[in-house]
Amino acid sequence: MRVLLVSTYELGHQPLHVASPAAALTEEGHDVRMLDISVEPWDPDLVAWAEALAFSVPMHTATRLATKAAEATKRTRPNLPVCFFGLYARSSEKLSGVDHVIAGEYEPGLVAWVEGLTNGTGSASNGFVRDRQRFNLPVRSGLPALDRYAKLAIGSEERLVGYVEASHGCSHRCRHCPVPVVYDGRTRRVPIDVVLTDVEQLVAQGAEHITIGDPDFLNRWAHSMQVVEELHARFPFLTYDVTTKVEHIIKHRDVLGDLSRTGCLFVVSAFEILNDEILRYLDKGHTAAEAARAITLLRSRGIEPRPSWLPFMPWTTVDDVIDVVDFIVDHDLVGNVDPVQLTIKLLIPEGSLMLSVPELEPYLGSFDHDTLSYEWRPADPATTELQHDLASIVEHAQERGAAGAEIFCDVRDAVYAAAGKVGGERDSILRATGEGRPRLTETWFCCAEPTDLQFSSLEEENGCRATDGKVSLKS
Repeated sequence: MRVLLVSTYELGHQPLHVASPAAALTEEGHDVRMLDISVEPWDPDLVAWAEALAFSVPMHTATRLATKAAEATKRTRPNLPVCFFGLYARSSEKLSGVDHVIAGEYEPGLVAWVEGLTNGTGSASNGFVRDRQRFNLPVRSGLPALDRYAKLAIGSEERLVGYVEASHGCSHRCRHCPVPVVYDGRTRRVPIDVVLTDVEQLVAQGAEHITIGDPDFLNRWAHSMQVVEELHARFPFLTYDVTTKVEHIIKHRDVLGDLSRTGCLFVVSAFEILNDEILRYLDKGHTAAEAARAITLLRSRGIEPRPSWLPFMPWTTVDDVIDVVDFIVDHDLVGNVDPVQLTIKLLIPEGSLMLSVPELEPYLGSFDHDTLSYEWRPADPATTELQHDLASIVEHAQERGAAGAEIFCDVRDAVYAAAGKVGGERDSILRATGEGRPRLTETWFCCAEPTDLQFSSLEEENGCRATDGKVSLKS
């Protein structure tokens, strides 16, 4: 069967989540083509060629964009079978334009869906797939070149970046995260030979840095450390970055030196907010004090922290946001935080573990099928306007090419103004920004809502069209 796999957005990376299912389907004899509309134009001829169309939805932004593309496709080819697969697939199962959804370890489910279409036995049932028997080497040929994607920036230098995963799932159950909804505390190891052979493919394409994009790299820390030791032995010139929880940075502090020695430049960690009560509602497993300790531990080993933030939640006050921006200044993180992080608002998709939090009930509204999230109202109404203002400041500043430190100062000034205070210190912040520290040139975030720019770039043209380089915000 002719199968078209589409990625709408994968955080500025060449999309592993179409390369991997392409391998599984190709092995079963299907004719597979791939399209990444974050950097490629929508191709009506490919849609006309396809007998089945499957959208990768590993994050919220990708799902929102894929939904628009699927609805447009159904207007021109109403009988074309459409599947959503990936972490956010279940959030789209009631949407028009989507016939089938597969969450979790989706490759076996995709193969079963396509086989059912091929032999006329019908589709496999929708749902979660948590069991995994084997991993195929992802098919990278046929995808856009790495120079079309986010780069590693160190000072004025930029390097090509590849993206791999050494494990799936997560052993934790942070309530605002989609991973525990799908994996329910399970993790799945990707065999080391598959990871390293995939890296070899990426190095052949010019990669000098690898993002290891596991939901939490230190969930299976022994496996993870074996991966990076062998990665360093085989490709000693490569650098890399990983993502892990604050509590794992502290618990596994003895391996941080080995991460640094094998080429880890920075660690992404979800700090979220500095209000310990709200962190407890999220079941984050750390406190604000422990977040500060994680920074010290990483830097003592020569690794830069890159915290991610979720400042706007039902319980957030303006003072909570002030705490975040002041923490960033006090811990010399201005050059380590993409300003868009300071605009992120809590999303509550269907099935979210947040729905079990009693403290949320007074603020919870109805489910919005357009945003794929439950509506909620804040305890502090001033935060609604503040979030809108900060999102506008960041988006427009990035459109005009403003420097990150300048945008941060504008955000900080707006936060202080919302509290009726004067931020001050602007000149000193701009003099000590930490510019030049390692970072990726992609500034968006997996749990963010799409911007107006992202939607406007997904224009209808015999279905839809994406304009090269404009589907995601670039710094």
